[in-house]
Amino acid sequence: MERLVKGDQIVVMTGKDRGKQGEVIHRGQDGKYLVQGINLVKKHTKPNPALGNAGGIIEKEMPIDGSNIALLNPATGKGDKVGFKILDDGQKVRVFKSNGEVVGA
Repeated sequence: MERLVKGDQIVVMTGKDRGKQGEVIHRGQDGKYLVQGINLVKKHTKPNPALGNAGGIIEKEMPIDGSNIALLNPATGKGDKVGFKILDDGQKVRVFKSNGEVVGA
């Protein structure tokens, strides 16, 4: 089980996008995450008529390290650490460290 999964709402804790919120699009094998609207860079592309690419300058998301983001706690509206807990029925769930609430419940 992972601390952050696709679809989670996160808050950026450090870097140029500090304080911004976004949704996890993809998790890489190296612990980096693609977050919608976060860590945008401008990429210069050449036109490729065969593929229908017009070319020009596009903005795209680049991966951000998992240590620089935190899961958004809807109760507090702030970023929070995530832990794990095993329920009475044996199910393993993610919980917020600050208040012990189950994530997504």
